[in-house]
Amino acid sequence: MRIFLSLLLMALLSGCGSDSEVKEQPKPPIDDSGEFVYSGPAAETADIQKFKIAVWDNLVGNDKCGACHNEQGQSPQFARRDDINLAYGAINGLINLTSPKDSLLVTKVAGGHNCWQQSDSVCADILTTWISEWAQTDNTATTIDFDDPILKVPGSSKSFPASSALFSTYVHPILQQNCANCHSSSAAFPVAPYFAEPNADAAYQVAQAKIDLNQPELSRFVLRLGSEFHNCWSDCESDAALMQNAITQMADAIPTNQVDDALVLSKALKLTEGIVANNGNRFEQHIIAKWEFKSGQGFTAYDTSGVEPAANLTFNGDVSWVGGWGIKLNGGRAQASTSASAKLHKMLTATGEFSLEAWLVPDNVTQEGPARIISYSGGDDRRNFTLGQTLYNYDFLLRDNTTSSNGEPMLSTPNNDEVLQATLQHVVLTFDPVNGKRIYVNGNLISQQEDNQGVLSNWDASFALVVGSETSSNFKWRGQVRMMALHNRAITPEQIAQNYDVGVGEKFFLLFSVSELIDLPRSYIIAEVSQFDSYSYLFKEPFFLSLDSNVSPQAIALEGIRIGINGKESPLGQSFANLKTTLGSNYSSQIGQPLSRLGSLIPLEQGPNNDEFFLSFDVLGEHQFVRVPGELPPFPIEFPAELSSDIGIKAFSEINFSMAQMTGVSTKLTEIAQTYEQLKQQLPTVNTLDGFVAANQMAISQLAIKYCSAFIDDPALRSNAFADFDFNTTPDMAFTPERTLQFSSGLSHYLLGQELASAPQYDSMQQELNALIQRLNRCPQDCDAARTLIIAKASCSAIVGSAATIIK
Repeated sequence: MRIFLSLLLMALLSGCGSDSEVKEQPKPPIDDSGEFVYSGPAAETADIQKFKIAVWDNLVGNDKCGACHNEQGQSPQFARRDDINLAYGAINGLINLTSPKDSLLVTKVAGGHNCWQQSDSVCADILTTWISEWAQTDNTATTIDFDDPILKVPGSSKSFPASSALFSTYVHPILQQNCANCHSSSAAFPVAPYFAEPNADAAYQVAQAKIDLNQPELSRFVLRLGSEFHNCWSDCESDAALMQNAITQMADAIPTNQVDDALVLSKALKLTEGIVANNGNRFEQHIIAKWEFKSGQGFTAYDTSGVEPAANLTFNGDVSWVGGWGIKLNGGRAQASTSASAKLHKMLTATGEFSLEAWLVPDNVTQEGPARIISYSGGDDRRNFTLGQTLYNYDFLLRDNTTSSNGEPMLSTPNNDEVLQATLQHVVLTFDPVNGKRIYVNGNLISQQEDNQGVLSNWDASFALVVGSETSSNFKWRGQVRMMALHNRAITPEQIAQNYDVGVGEKFFLLFSVSELIDLPRSYIIAEVSQFDSYSYLFKEPFFLSLDSNVSPQAIALEGIRIGINGKESPLGQSFANLKTTLGSNYSSQIGQPLSRLGSLIPLEQGPNNDEFFLSFDVLGEHQFVRVPGELPPFPIEFPAELSSDIGIKAFSEINFSMAQMTGVSTKLTEIAQTYEQLKQQLPTVNTLDGFVAANQMAISQLAIKYCSAFIDDPALRSNAFADFDFNTTPDMAFTPERTLQFSSGLSHYLLGQELASAPQYDSMQQELNALIQRLNRCPQDCDAARTLIIAKASCSAIVGSAATIIK
């Protein structure tokens, strides 16, 4: 009977959009805003009202399920408009509140049933979000139920060689000849991934994820042609056979990795054979837009918040997908439409507060700017808000009624703390009129500006949400965005820490069986594993656990865990190799025994669907593998003749930052930024004195002149150094002997600071400045007041461009 009812329910669900007769649907009542207005009986319970707000309100429209599954349409009538209580009764059989993603309503749409977006998986994610909001009771961590995996002995396998020679011989010519019109960066309309690039090495890196060396017939290149009939160039069956034969020839030439019989091994698992890890619930009660970057293909990153209109991001320029959910920006941008972005204006100005949350991986710590990471803006100099990067700092620009239209003054993380690093970081910006702007990194409050009592009343609704630089400006950001979300409230420090602890991306628990090695039933070494990016896996915080509650390990020695992949130990990333502990020393039948708090990055080889993992041990119980140390490199007999210098030269970014600090002039001032970009390659790139050449000094001098011109031309800035110096008189009046001494003393002390550990002697510097001023004050004719400014700028440049600035 249960089977019959399930089949009947699925048949009813499939009716909408089938060949069966569908009645003409009545138009729902619409209010002045264009939205459907419910006028039926009130919800009979709190749960029915929660269903209405979270799910029904989103599905009832004619653009979604309401077009068919209404009171006069197809059964089940879960989107009926006459009675919310009857709709509630109709949907309960389609919903799994314990695991929303497994709801029949979700899986049906994921399988291709009337998705309202271009991607079925995106519709499934949005439905999961709505059902999760209905099911949500609190934000505490959920319990993970571990099940015994199928036990497999680590098998022999093939791995991709470092060289692309075999790929170039067998597979690349076919791809180049038949796929380059699309899957190449030089194509008229390029389509990622670029496995048909003319450069074989570049194509090889991308193509590996599409090739199965152990089962060539299961390669995506073969299946795409033979089963999915994707852009065959002649006959799909023969094209697939040609591709399979090429991959087979390539695989036959690669030696098989034979598992070393002497190793002490666990059982083996693939990533997808693990248990989905859900460490806890993210706090998402106030989310109005969310991008998880799951689709991994195409030119659109979808907003899966479920809050309409969806602010989907369209790629422009150099933007690519990152494995394990994410996008990589190489100076390009991903931008939402202004009409979809308008919901941000509407919903954030309504509350007067917001939070921007993102998981980021900056490419480096040398990006000038602020380089635009995420902005709601209308160009380079107009914005509602921006998250940016300047060297080691995150920057928060926010437009309110107390700031400029560019969101200045901005809030930044402290320079000396070097908070921003080129690694995965959780960054949250919050604002509310009481607490002002705040920046959190990895769950910690880093910077705050509590004296900002502004409001968001002057935001511009015509701006667009942009990930990356708004235009072709110099402030293009390079890095990865792994997830981002907007909340229409300033979420609390506790909620931020909760989301940081949950992490980002799709994660699995892999249960590596060791029962046979220690004679304890259902015993496992468990690690949280995820695809970190397109090139690696992250193994994190392994622990020991027996799924048999009666097991209590007693003094079992464990030493040296190494991660194996495809029949061999990985040559890289073995963070647990020095582990030495005893199983049973602090074991709990509820949570097991933690083994390490470290993580380990393992190179990806054949992709998450094909790579097989296992663990090896130096010592586990009575089993031992005697590991022979590798040969040490020969110790050099001769020492370098010259020792390196204790001092050096600052690199280009350091020089630019130092000049800005000395003068108080911003690095983003237009004339400064343009000059710096022009001179950057001419400035020193290494810190060694031996590499310093005359061209470096010329560039330093030119940049110093620009900074000093901006400094002297700004009355507010120069007044910090010269309280009563008259810049509006002629040089002979401005630079009398007494005033020259006051000028040079004030200038040198202001620019170089006080009580420095290492600095030029002020007396000798002032003598040089006085001599310079006397030479510049000798005019062939009477000098005017403009000459006074020139002399002041030249004197400033002599200090700012001197060794006092550039020596490190």
